[in-house]
Amino acid sequence: MTVENILKKLEIPYHEVQLGKAILVRNLDSIELHQFQKELEKVGFEIVQDKNEKMINQIKSTIIEEVYSNDPSNKKLSAVLTQKLHYDYSHITHMFTEKEGQSIQKFYNAVRTERVKELISNDEYSIAGIADLLGYSTPSYLSTSFKKATGYTPSEYKSLNLNDRNNLDAV
Repeated sequence: MTVENILKKLEIPYHEVQLGKAILVRNLDSIELHQFQKELEKVGFEIVQDKNEKMINQIKSTIIEEVYSNDPSNKKLSAVLTQKLHYDYSHITHMFTEKEGQSIQKFYNAVRTERVKELISNDEYSIAGIADLLGYSTPSYLSTSFKKATGYTPSEYKSLNLNDRNNLDAV
């Protein structure tokens, strides 16, 4: 919504805006591009034009969309990424690890941990429900993974009423 509002404010025509991606009707001239970049910077965003950076952003956006979906695909992460990005998974993982300094799996686990924190805090689902929603094989596997990532079991986290969620940009 933030990017859409900026595009409307600057009267830049666009087809659609998705997480990490805006499809414009036309190329921007240098003045429009500069204005757009300045407005994005005000809200902590930036234009990514490097091919590899675009790929990294697509990987991250795909993972975040999958984790935060109310109807996850229940496919393996590798299948989701190769289907969406149209590259071999080994190429995707190599590029991501090289540019980000962490594996795709580590990033995916960190995003899922943040989602678990959110769902625990919202108190809408049981641990079993959260495990099912996020594709953990069992509630105990979710608990083990969560404790490894945070130092707390989901029950401890809930009872301590911690509000230590990380922004996904920091994951």
